[in-house]
Amino acid sequence: MIEPQSHEDTKKKNADALTHSIIGAAIEVHRALGPGLLESIYEAALCIELDERSIRYERQAFVPALYKGRSLGDYKVDLIVEDLVVVEVKSVAAVLPVLHAQLLTYLRLTKKRVGLLINFNAPVVKDGITRRVL
Repeated sequence: MIEPQSHEDTKKKNADALTHSIIGAAIEVHRALGPGLLESIYEAALCIELDERSIRYERQAFVPALYKGRSLGDYKVDLIVEDLVVVEVKSVAAVLPVLHAQLLTYLRLTKKRVGLLINFNAPVVKDGITRRVL
């Protein structure tokens, strides 16, 4: 018997297609700019590329951090794309474990399931991309 497709299945397929598009945009940015620039430059260029692809995003989104129901302040997440994918833009010599932990924390705080950590300082940007799913 074939199970009907669930809402979660549809969201997963949408997130998969969206991450593919975001990665394509990141590759285009890296192809044009190369490694070695500031994160803010790559973030701005990635936003231009997303605009050209008609992909909606929220840049520098404030996400509240709570402890026992009390506000601790806000985190700033680089991009939330199509209200589905958290994107953290980096330009670092090495992606340390703390950056992976940061992405997972942002996923939990935003209640999103899929995140991309994109290190534009990699010689080949696809080697600098990490995808995480909660």
